[in-house]
Amino acid sequence: MLILNVLIIPLIRRKGTFFYGLIMGIPTTTIHKKSYLCALNQSKPIMKEISPDSIQKAVNILTTHTDSKLLTHLNACVHCGLCDTSCLFFKTFQEAKYIPGRKVDMVSSVYRRYCTFLGKTAPKLVNAKELTEDYVAEMVDALYGACTMCGRCVKHCSIGVDIPFVVRTGRRMLATMGCVPASLQATVDAALNTKNNMAIPKEDFVDTIDWMQEELQDELETEETLIPLNKEGAEILYTLNPREPKFFPLSIAAAAKIFYMAGANWTLSDEMYDVTNYGYFSGNDAHAKQIAQHMYDEMAKLKCKTLVLGECGHGTRALRWEAPNYMKKHPDFKMISLVELIEEYIKSGKIKLDKSLNTKKYTIHDPCNIVRNGGLFNSLRYVVKQAVPELIEMDPYGSDNFCCGGGGGMLAMSEYNERRLGIGKVKADQIKATGAYVVITPCHNCADQLNQINHEYKLGVEIKSVAEVVADAIVLDKGE
Repeated sequence: MLILNVLIIPLIRRKGTFFYGLIMGIPTTTIHKKSYLCALNQSKPIMKEISPDSIQKAVNILTTHTDSKLLTHLNACVHCGLCDTSCLFFKTFQEAKYIPGRKVDMVSSVYRRYCTFLGKTAPKLVNAKELTEDYVAEMVDALYGACTMCGRCVKHCSIGVDIPFVVRTGRRMLATMGCVPASLQATVDAALNTKNNMAIPKEDFVDTIDWMQEELQDELETEETLIPLNKEGAEILYTLNPREPKFFPLSIAAAAKIFYMAGANWTLSDEMYDVTNYGYFSGNDAHAKQIAQHMYDEMAKLKCKTLVLGECGHGTRALRWEAPNYMKKHPDFKMISLVELIEEYIKSGKIKLDKSLNTKKYTIHDPCNIVRNGGLFNSLRYVVKQAVPELIEMDPYGSDNFCCGGGGGMLAMSEYNERRLGIGKVKADQIKATGAYVVITPCHNCADQLNQINHEYKLGVEIKSVAEVVADAIVLDKGE
């Protein structure tokens, strides 16, 4: 068995998918013709010297405190190629370099080169790759510029390799070498330095909140404080994607309307309201931890009990499920998404909806990190069906949905704008096929990408958040 694992299997993997499938007992007719082992990446070398010290730091990611999960997934891919059409990039461009399994092999080939006997002594024999400037450039292009980390490939993988996990491991390696794409790193730096990823000045944020509060007070015919700021001891601290105060302030007013009608004891912070964490996408765990710590500190300062995560897919994932890994501890407060909270409000009768107030045909775009990777399919469908008269599902939808094309930090990386809009055609075709006039999505990152492909492909639809659709359907009597 030792000889098989150490000598024979690495050699057979190097020879291609036919022989690997043969020894593993997989019928050769199921082996995909587009073997990614011979794929060529044409990306240009990055203009950065790769020092021995930075290489060692990257290799340490693979060897220091490595658990069985990483080793399992690095060695589990059988190169069948069944993941290819699950990926927006391969589906759009039909180039072998975009096959998800090849991205796994890029990371595992580095592992073989630096962490195995054959890789160190006969690297070409087992397709082991050195971290040269050219190869690092290929990794940057593939792992940052050609993956949204949406996880759809995992659903279609024949053995369940966690491809986004391996991709993020590769990003962690690249981050230690200082090879994060410049625009993505700038977004992270903004969050680290200003506590919001768009570097919005506090004065501008407060002005926007005041404006939205005045609009909402006029609508509800009240002079009550409808969007409280920095209210110490509030039950709920609500969070936002900075794109809301910057570009979509009506979604803030919509959420405030829901809180008001439900009688919620809530607040926003003018210091730390950003639900996002682009450190998760850059691969720099220290930065991801620092951004998460900002939110933990704000919860402690304001003495709030529940952190309500605004409509942001990766923000929800990064704070609710990933942050405890960075922090090495569980938070001492409750976390819940806005979608789940609205579901509670509806079921408890705290808010009443009249779906006839929404009159158009609606469809849902399922954010990958909330639905496929977050399990909120039922909550999202329940809320939307209570708020709209006609829902037309996309094909496919739910856990099998296609990513909008802006995830994984793609929307923040201007280096890949053309590629991002190219893969967006898959989602544009899905939307067009529904015949819907409004696309609902509980993620402002998705909303931004959907707005751009709406313009690019001339779809003529509206993009709305869940809060906006619910606010439009709310009955204004507060149950009295």
